[in-house]
Amino acid sequence: MILRLLPQHQEIIRSHAESAYPDECCGIILGHGLSESKTVVEVMPTENAWNNTIDDFPGDRTQETPRRRYAIAPQVMLQAQRTARDRALNIIGIYHSHPDAPAIPSECDRLYAWPEYSYIIVSVQKGKAEKLQSWSLDDNHQFQLEVINNII
Repeated sequence: MILRLLPQHQEIIRSHAESAYPDECCGIILGHGLSESKTVVEVMPTENAWNNTIDDFPGDRTQETPRRRYAIAPQVMLQAQRTARDRALNIIGIYHSHPDAPAIPSECDRLYAWPEYSYIIVSVQKGKAEKLQSWSLDDNHQFQLEVINNII
């Protein structure tokens, strides 16, 4: 899969990640998806609602914090779906940051991921956004690296 986006989309994600540090940031990616590629039209930064949605996730999550987890509030996802529909777009992915960790999905990321979405992860080391990678799930619910192509 190829994810196509403008350089300013990456800059929005990187800036959001740096401003949220040391917590994880998160946001929604709107665009168009085809069988072999997806094109980003808009990046929507959202609040990390992990503390407010912790009860929505199974298991003992009391020790986890927004520094190591993210959640997008259900009402925010619903509004993004409406916005996308009204603009003839789709939600094609989610982005989030990994503070002081690599831009590689965690097991928690995998457990809660949806197969049709792209997942952009940006590594933030000591407050500075560094490597940015995109991932998608394969048929075995395992993450595979996506190619990122900048639209010029």
